[in-house]
Amino acid sequence: MENRADGKEVDGRGVDIISEEREEAELPAGRQTAVRRTWRARRRRLVLLVLSILFLPYALIFFYLAEFIHPVSTLMLRDLVLARGYDRQWVEFDDIAPVLVQSVMMSEDGQFCSHAGVDWAQMRAVVEDALDGGQTRGASTIPMQTAKNLFLWNGRSFVRKAMELPLAVAADFVWSKRRLMEIYLNVAEWGEGIYGIEAAARHHFGVSAAELSRRQAALLAVSLPNPVDRNAGKPGRGLRRLASVIERRASRSGGYITCLYD
Repeated sequence: MENRADGKEVDGRGVDIISEEREEAELPAGRQTAVRRTWRARRRRLVLLVLSILFLPYALIFFYLAEFIHPVSTLMLRDLVLARGYDRQWVEFDDIAPVLVQSVMMSEDGQFCSHAGVDWAQMRAVVEDALDGGQTRGASTIPMQTAKNLFLWNGRSFVRKAMELPLAVAADFVWSKRRLMEIYLNVAEWGEGIYGIEAAARHHFGVSAAELSRRQAALLAVSLPNPVDRNAGKPGRGLRRLASVIERRASRSGGYITCLYD
């Protein structure tokens, strides 16, 4: 790279190289104004696009208030885009066996009826463990998992978690607990291409969601954290042991599910 006497830069082949700043400075005044307006318009459109993406989930939360609307998850959309297809049959909350609801609550979010979307005490304990260098444990509530399934992506990320928390609070505030649980159980993944409790019950046990036994419900509940590796229909010894624990907890969960059953 060389500088010529006239102040222009040339590369090794003698070709003029003019910086963007100098190129704009050499434009006529009217042209400079037009260029600036174009860049300002582009930045404005970009900002509006980002804000639209950020606020779209909150608009959808209100849209999903209508019970005849059956939301799909981002994983379902991914499977459609990749032409994989998926199995999901929406089922109303009253057509899901209560033992399944009890098992999922006892396995995933025992304080579901008492918190407002986020279990802040549990979240604080996780943060303290992380700051102390200890092993962290999960603190995701059912509203948080529902928000992630509907609007976000899988994987551990502070950015995703920061987006997930306000969405969970908003969903818990706008939807009833029954509607929230209904949506969660109809979008949760229970295997490759298996979404929702009706498809899961039929795939793993050959029964409907309303016909699940307490043991089957417990096996489905404990498979939720990793449904691809944890096969509820073909459980290993560890999964069966976890299911036994959840089965006992579910049988004593009457006081925890008052927000769902009168």
